[in-house]
Amino acid sequence: VTIIDEDEIVSETFILAQASFALLMSQSLGLTTHSPKHIRIPSALKASSLVDFSKYEGLGNDFILIDDRDKEAPSLTPEESEKLCNRNFGIGGDGVIFALKPPSDDYDFTMRIYNSDGSEPEMCGNGIRCFAQFLKDIGADAESYQVNTLAGRIIPVMNDDATITVDMGEPELIGANVPTTLEPNFEGDSVVEQTLECNGKTWKVSAVSMGNPHAVIFVDDLEKDIDFESDGPALEACPEFPAKTNVEFVQVLSDTHLKMKVWERGAGPTLACGTGTCALVIAAIRAGKIPAGNKVRVTLPGGDLFIEWNKDTDRKVYMCGPATFSFAGKAALK
Repeated sequence: VTIIDEDEIVSETFILAQASFALLMSQSLGLTTHSPKHIRIPSALKASSLVDFSKYEGLGNDFILIDDRDKEAPSLTPEESEKLCNRNFGIGGDGVIFALKPPSDDYDFTMRIYNSDGSEPEMCGNGIRCFAQFLKDIGADAESYQVNTLAGRIIPVMNDDATITVDMGEPELIGANVPTTLEPNFEGDSVVEQTLECNGKTWKVSAVSMGNPHAVIFVDDLEKDIDFESDGPALEACPEFPAKTNVEFVQVLSDTHLKMKVWERGAGPTLACGTGTCALVIAAIRAGKIPAGNKVRVTLPGGDLFIEWNKDTDRKVYMCGPATFSFAGKAALK
């Protein structure tokens, strides 16, 4: 991707998060740095649309953040967002997140997301942490934020250790509301380790919604028991999940430690999925894989998240993890 300032275009791509951040900070402080080679912007590029962006990641789940706080709807279309997410011809990312006006005084902001395929999910756990860190970095600093999403109210809290704890709300466990057409087989018309035939295999699937649908599958060995690149997309699109689904494959390491791989709806394989991490902890407790009442460490390809589910009190799920600035600039809309 080409990073552009107001009058000139930088020929190198800033892909190293710390190096980019150091450059931006040193410029703002007036320090001497090694400047990359600059060239003049071609007239055709000047005439094209440019978008200001910031890039953040949560455990490698990376997003393009757009400041649309003066707008009620995203300034980019799903098609434009898909192009920006292209890792060869755009900025690259798992999705584009928009900071928008709140719908009422009951909220601070609205968050909308377009996936890398242009589809729109209801929520994103890693995305909401990146969203909160982005707000803090651009001056809307607060101890917590009341965020309106398509999944309802989400509340990220900024911690002193630079992590972010998110009140993810209550899970939806009624199978038809996830939604799934799998036959309910557990209390409250829910689906816990129900049989599903897909991709020529028989699976035991638990269905959970964290504002978006999840199919959770427990395996003995993540490396040997699944064909991730084949099983993931097949399960995502299986007809028993009419809105498609995120797919989490989970290995139980101990009563307080789970390991997972995720195939995200609309994004494919990612290094982390916050809502999926919440969903799999809930599924593990309900299936009797781990006891209730603990803070659970979940190891994802990009690192660890920590999940708590207050099953017997307010039923809310709390997720804690990092969100990190990578780089910022301007990009041409092609």
